[in-house]
Amino acid sequence: MKKFLTAITICFFIIGQHILAEVADSTTTKQVYTFKIFQEINSTSWIHTQEAFNEAEQMNADIILLHMNTYGGMVIFADSIRTKILNSSIPVHVFIDNNAASAGALISVACDSIYMRPGANIGAATVVNQSGEKMPDKYQSYMRSTIRATAEAHGRDTIISNGDTSYVWKRDPHVAEAMVDESIAIAGIIDSGKILTFTTNEAIEHGFCEGKANSIREVLTQLKIEKYEITEYKPSFYDGLKGLLTSPVLQGILILIIMGGIYFELQTPGIGFPLAAAGLAAILYFAPLYIDGLADNWEIILFLLGIVLIALEVFVIPGFGIAGVSGIILVITGLTFSMLQNDLFDFSGVGLGKVFQSFSIVLTAMLGGFFAMIYASSKLLKSSTFGSKIALTTAETIEEGYIGVDASLGKLVGMEGISQTDLRPSGKINIDDELYDAVAETGYIEKKSKIMVSRFMHGQLYVNKKDV
Repeated sequence: MKKFLTAITICFFIIGQHILAEVADSTTTKQVYTFKIFQEINSTSWIHTQEAFNEAEQMNADIILLHMNTYGGMVIFADSIRTKILNSSIPVHVFIDNNAASAGALISVACDSIYMRPGANIGAATVVNQSGEKMPDKYQSYMRSTIRATAEAHGRDTIISNGDTSYVWKRDPHVAEAMVDESIAIAGIIDSGKILTFTTNEAIEHGFCEGKANSIREVLTQLKIEKYEITEYKPSFYDGLKGLLTSPVLQGILILIIMGGIYFELQTPGIGFPLAAAGLAAILYFAPLYIDGLADNWEIILFLLGIVLIALEVFVIPGFGIAGVSGIILVITGLTFSMLQNDLFDFSGVGLGKVFQSFSIVLTAMLGGFFAMIYASSKLLKSSTFGSKIALTTAETIEEGYIGVDASLGKLVGMEGISQTDLRPSGKINIDDELYDAVAETGYIEKKSKIMVSRFMHGQLYVNKKDV
């Protein structure tokens, strides 16, 4: 009897503790952190997501609530955002306020729960290019795998019926794949040849939505959070600027300007503007990456050293050999590594896809810049007002008083003569009673000194003092 009473007491104690915990939980003020994705998924969205999660962690938020309305965007950034959500120690929920298409669907599936406004949509995650055309199957295969793995990450529910145990996916990976691949047919859901997109009711029916809501507050009510304090992420001007500067498209343009500016400065030394443009582009390229801890000092030094080697190859070392090739390799390495979260040559925390993406951006921009510079040199510069300032666009004719260089002066190399004037270092010399302009190779040559012509270059005679 005593054992029975003890067991009853323990049961009541446990039940009481559970009730008290629920009461305490319902009366505790929850810290709710919200942020919006109301635009295309791009580098700016990824910057905002990182900043929002950092702020939520710093304030010890109880939940993160993503407020979404997007038609999609770039897969590479959507994948980064969904990975951030899956690895979050804070529960992440999403309120789809009308649309979660393509990349938005991938991000939504990653969240712990999905709530949708009546009339909203989720799905249509096929990978397309900027023109809206479907990309080749290798891109679709990657997206299928990614969204399938995202759905699987939420695990399965255990169902016991008539003593039998079965397991049902909380979010069916096969259904998620149908949002990408039109060849997938699922009885009662989608026929072959169509991309799956759910309405709010359909998403609820098939496990891709936990409920309807018309506002953030209704979502919190359905999450059984009665007392809460909402903090909304407000992006700063710098966050938006950093997102713009780290866009792959703009990074490619900046690399093109860097290469183009250096090229035109080497072609027309002393102009200054091309070099200034290249320097500004380099600052805009490296600054946000350096501030974020992606670009290290050694990566920037590699880039600068590469530029120095290329300049040495152009101005000092004849031909194009080891210095030039090494310079190009160092420039590409510095630009590529600066985009990656690597520790020197440790890439354990960086996926191969990210390395390939960074390398592709740099290589594509450099090749594009190379061909653009060739075209600009021959066409654009000669047909523009600006181009006329840094490229020769006029002919110097005899009628206008211009006289060509007499190449026959080269035959004087090796001949001896007398300095007609002091050479300081330029002056006049006399060879066979003919006067010529000349430049002393070294130092100062006095008048009436014996000289010998050492070389003829760029229309100019160079001489050395001949020992008596």
